[in-house]
Amino acid sequence: MTDDHVYMTLAEGHDDGDARWAFGTGFEDPLHGVDTTIPGGVDRADLTATCLALGDDALISAQRLAEWTTRAPELEEDVALANIGLDLLGQARLLYTRAGHADGTGRGEDAYAYFRDPAAFRNVRLAELPNGDFAFSVVRLLVLSTWRLAHFQRLTTTADPVLSAIAVKGVKELTYHRQWAADWTLRLGDGTEESHRRTRTALRQVAPYLGELFSAYDVREEVLAILRQVLDAAGLPLPAWQPLPGSGRDGDHTEHLAPLLAELQSVARAHPEGTW
Repeated sequence: MTDDHVYMTLAEGHDDGDARWAFGTGFEDPLHGVDTTIPGGVDRADLTATCLALGDDALISAQRLAEWTTRAPELEEDVALANIGLDLLGQARLLYTRAGHADGTGRGEDAYAYFRDPAAFRNVRLAELPNGDFAFSVVRLLVLSTWRLAHFQRLTTTADPVLSAIAVKGVKELTYHRQWAADWTLRLGDGTEESHRRTRTALRQVAPYLGELFSAYDVREEVLAILRQVLDAAGLPLPAWQPLPGSGRDGDHTEHLAPLLAELQSVARAHPEGTW
């Protein structure tokens, strides 16, 4: 099976006009014309928690992807990883803004990104792990984008019109992220002996964190089916795993989140009233 076959198979069912759709969804405001009033019957606490969790996943993932700038194995992939990170950063900004509306505080995106301590973040722990080698980052992106896409597809019909609009925009972006990661997983797994070995190692490192993903949203079978499709084509096994105790959704993080946030937040905290 060729990498094009897997790459295109994952794109089936998305009427984007271009199966190898690039970054972003254009320059239109995804919330243009959307009623931002929170509908009656929508639980504000649940909406806030959902927006914060998904926003934190996106922000922390974007920060890790940004660390690949100037370090990726090819210039084209350097640009690709940076742009995937920008897509996720855009999602985080929208989600944080909605959280500030839903929780009644009116806080903006900067307050959530820059002025919360690690224990207040609700991202899954897989997102905060150090990048490792290229194979690890590729496998992590495959897993996270497949999982996030499955959840966003469900959120397109959620009762909150703003979260639904954010999800519609995000589905297009995440479809490409998943395709990019699937393509590289196939190249590495079906490449040299060394690239195959490193990708198998990456899968073993990522696998223990799958349990946390599947406990958060009911997308387990859908996500595993996509992962197995890609891994089977790449000649890679999906390792068995024992879920790790704790959850980033409860503020239980690895030792890697604090230094990541220290770097991310340093300028904003040093100059809290600064504007550029």
